[in-house]
Amino acid sequence: MRSDETETQAQVDIDVVVVGAGMAGLYMLHRLRGEGISAIALESADDVGGTWYWNRYPGARCDIQSLDYQYSFDPELAKEWQWSEKYATQPEILRYLQHVAERYDLRRDIRFETRVKGATWDEEAGLWRIRTQGAGSEADGEISCRYYVMATGCLSMPKAPEISGAERFEGEVYFTSRWPHEGVDFTGKRVAVIGTGSSAIQSIPIIATQAAELTIFQRTPNFSMPAGNGPISDDKRAEIEADRAAYREAARWSQAGAPTAIPEVGVLQLPEDERHREFEKVWARGELLAPGEAFNDLITNADSNEAWCEFIRSKIRETVNDPATAELLCPTDYPFGTKRPCLDSGYFETFNLPHVRLVDLRSQPISTVTESGIVFGDATETFDAIVYATGFDAMTGALVAVDIQGQDRVTLKEQWAAGPKTYLGLTSVGFPNLFMVTGPGSPSVLSNMAVSIEQHVDWIADCLRDLRDQGYTRIAPTETAQRSWGIHVNDCAEITLFPRAASWYMGANVPGKPRVFLPYLGGVGTYREACDRIVAQEYLGFQLSGPDGEQCNDGIVNQLQPDVAMMLQVMEELNLPPIETLPPEAGRQLMSDMAAQSPPGPEVGEISDGTFPGTTGELEYRLFRPSSPGPHQVVLYFHGGGWVLGGHDSDDPFCRDLCVRSNALVVSANYRHAPEDRFPAAPDDAWAALKWAANNAAALGGTSDPLVLAGWSAGANLAAVTCQRALNEGGPTIAGQLLVCPVTDCDFENHSYRQNADGFVLTKELMQWFWNHYADESQRSDPQASPLRAESLEGLPSAAIFTCEFDPLRDEGQDYAAALKAAGVDVQYHPCRGHIHTSLTAVDVILSGAPIRERMAVAIRRFVRAAVPV
Repeated sequence: MRSDETETQAQVDIDVVVVGAGMAGLYMLHRLRGEGISAIALESADDVGGTWYWNRYPGARCDIQSLDYQYSFDPELAKEWQWSEKYATQPEILRYLQHVAERYDLRRDIRFETRVKGATWDEEAGLWRIRTQGAGSEADGEISCRYYVMATGCLSMPKAPEISGAERFEGEVYFTSRWPHEGVDFTGKRVAVIGTGSSAIQSIPIIATQAAELTIFQRTPNFSMPAGNGPISDDKRAEIEADRAAYREAARWSQAGAPTAIPEVGVLQLPEDERHREFEKVWARGELLAPGEAFNDLITNADSNEAWCEFIRSKIRETVNDPATAELLCPTDYPFGTKRPCLDSGYFETFNLPHVRLVDLRSQPISTVTESGIVFGDATETFDAIVYATGFDAMTGALVAVDIQGQDRVTLKEQWAAGPKTYLGLTSVGFPNLFMVTGPGSPSVLSNMAVSIEQHVDWIADCLRDLRDQGYTRIAPTETAQRSWGIHVNDCAEITLFPRAASWYMGANVPGKPRVFLPYLGGVGTYREACDRIVAQEYLGFQLSGPDGEQCNDGIVNQLQPDVAMMLQVMEELNLPPIETLPPEAGRQLMSDMAAQSPPGPEVGEISDGTFPGTTGELEYRLFRPSSPGPHQVVLYFHGGGWVLGGHDSDDPFCRDLCVRSNALVVSANYRHAPEDRFPAAPDDAWAALKWAANNAAALGGTSDPLVLAGWSAGANLAAVTCQRALNEGGPTIAGQLLVCPVTDCDFENHSYRQNADGFVLTKELMQWFWNHYADESQRSDPQASPLRAESLEGLPSAAIFTCEFDPLRDEGQDYAAALKAAGVDVQYHPCRGHIHTSLTAVDVILSGAPIRERMAVAIRRFVRAAVPV
C-alpha cells in the first residue's frame, strides 16, 4: 500500500499488524507479502507454532487426519512434506509449521516474545495504535497500523481452575494448555488429573504408564472413539494423489473442511441389525467425521443420536472391567457431538490398570486443595503432582483478554458483554479495520481448522487488496449485517441438538460467560459461498471509505432459514420441470412422486379412511386419531395444491404433526379439483364437509365442542370461505380457524408477489397457473374465491394466521389478519421469518418449521378453550 497519499497515512508504521504466529498468522504474513502489503506479526512465544507451540502435553495430537490438517495454498509444499502418522503428534505439527516459516522466510517479519498490551482505534487518524511489551518488560512500544488482524486462535486462552485453594498446593502443578517444554517425568509419583476433556483423554494413558498412582477427577464424562492411529493408509494417500487439486477443492466446499460422503439415510431408518453393522463400521474407522458420513440425522434427531450414544456406551462397558467405573465413564446427559467428541489411544483401557482410579466430582466434589493434596467428598488424598486439564476460554477468551478499544473508546470486552457480535466471525461493529481469523460466528472449531484458516486469511488479504485498488482505507460492518448474521448463526444452531449441551461451544465452561452458541454450524462450503457472495455484491453489509469517497452497500447475506436454503439447493440440483409448464395430470404425478420420498411424519394412534357426501357425490377423507384416550377435539382440514393438485392424503405428514402436537382428531377432507371441476366446486365441497363433520363428530370419536377449521394454501382459502359461509348461514358453530399461508385475494401486483415472484417453489407464474385452472377472471373477486373481499368480516371465529417471509402469498395473509382485526375478530398473526410457502408443512424435512407448528397446535388448543363455556 502507498504510505504517502496523505499526511495522515504518513503516520502509519506498517500497513498490517498480525497478532499470533500460528497456522493463521504465518499464512496471513505470506498472503499479505504476496499482495505487496507491509505486515508484521507479534508473537508472545519465542518461536512459531501457536497452539502447537504451547500444547505440549503428553499425547497431544490433531484429531483431523494429518493429510487434511495442512496448508493447501502451495502444491509444492504439500508434495515435499510427508506426514508419518494418520494423526500427527504435537512435535511433528510444530516441525511442520517451523518448516513453513523457514521455507517462506516468514520469521523476518515476526517479533517474538512480544505481547500486545492494548490496541486503540484512532478515529481522527483512521488507524490502530498497538501498545506492545517485549521480553524483559523494560520498555513499552507502540506501533501504528492501518489494519489489525487477530490471529490468536480459538483455543489459546487457558481457563483457570475453579477450585478453592489451588494456589496453596506445594507439589508440582501442570496445565495441559501450558506444558513445560522440557517435558515431565511422573515416574513413581502420585498424580491427580482434574478434567476429562480432549487433552486429558489424550494425556491420561501416557501419564498412567509413569505414575505410581493416578487419580482422575471427572465432572462430565466425554464421548470418545478409538483413533486407530498408525501409518497413513495407502487408500488415503491414493485418494489425494489421484487428483490433489480436486481433493483440496472438495474440502473447501464440504461441510466440515474435509471431503466426506453425503449420507442419505437416518439412523432409525435402518433395521436394528443393519444399524448395528453400520455402527461397527463407523467405530472401526476411528475418525471424528465418520458418524456424520454414515447418517444424516445424528445431530438433528434426538432418538437417532441416542441410539448412537448407547452404542458408544456399550463399547465403554465392554472395555472397562469394573461396571461402576464404566457407568461413570458413560455420558448420559447430552447428545453425542454437542460437546467436542474425542479420539483416543487406550483411554478407557487405562481404567483397568490397578493403580488408576476415577473420582466422580458430581457425587464427591472437590472442596479444597491443600498444601499437600486434595479434599473431595469425605476423603483427603495426598499427591505429588496435580495436572489441570481444565480447557480454554474458547473462541472469545484471547480476543477480549487484550484491551482492544474501538470507536468512542468502547472495548471489545464491553461490546461483547452479552455475547460476541460479529459479521461473519471476521469483523465487529465499532471496530473499523479490525479482522479476526476464525472468530465467533464462523465455522472455526466445528471444521478442519486448516481449511477455515486459509479461507479467512484469503478473504482478508483479498479484501485489503480490493480496498487499496479502489482507494479505500477503512472498512467496517453495518449494524444490520451484523445483527442479521447473528440471527443466522443462531438459526443454524437451533435446528440441531447443540444447544442442549452445556459445552464450551456455548461458553458454558467459563463462569459468568454469556451462554451464546459461538461457532457457525451452516458448514464450511455454505459459509464460503456467503463470504464470496458478499464480495461479489460490492462488500454487502460493509461501509467502505477513504480519501476519495465512501460506499455502503447495506443488506443481509442470508435471510432464508438454513434448512430452507438447503432444500432449495437440493431442488435446484434435481432440475425438476416447473409445474406450470405441465398439464394438471403430469403436475399431480410429479407432486405425488415427491411426496412418496418425504418422511411420513410422527406416529399417531390411528389412521383410517372413509367417505363423506360431497355436493355431487361421495368424497374421501382421512382421519388421524391421537394415541391418547378420546373423545378428542375435531379439526377439519383442507389440503393445499392450488385447488388443482393433491388430495385428502397429500398433506399426511402435516396432519400427523397437528394431530400429535394438538392432541386433536384431524379429519382431512377432499374436494373436487380444477380444471375438471372449476369454482365454486371446491368451496361447495368444503361447506358439505363442514356440515358432515359437525353432524358426525361423535361418531368419528370427537367431542361435542365446535370444530376447528384448518388449511394450508388453497386449503386455507377454503377454510376461510367456509367460516364466512357458516357465519352467513347461521352455523355450524366454529371454534376457530387455522390458516397457514392462505390465499385470500387474487392480486398479483402486491409487494410480496413482486418480491417473491420466483425462486421459492411457489412462484407468481405457478399461482397464475392455479388461478387460470380454478376460476374465470370474473369469478375471482367473489368472496368465496377471495375471502378478503367479503363485505364484512364481523362475527367470524377466532383466527391464527401464519405467513412466510418469502412467499408470494405473504401479503394476502397479512392483509386478511389486519382486516379481521379491524372487524373486531380475535386474531393472532404469525409472520414466519426466513420461510417459504412450502416449508412449514415439510415435517421432518424443514426442522426450523417445528417450533412454528407447535404454535399452530397452541392456537388450536386456545380455540377450544375459548369456545367451551365455563
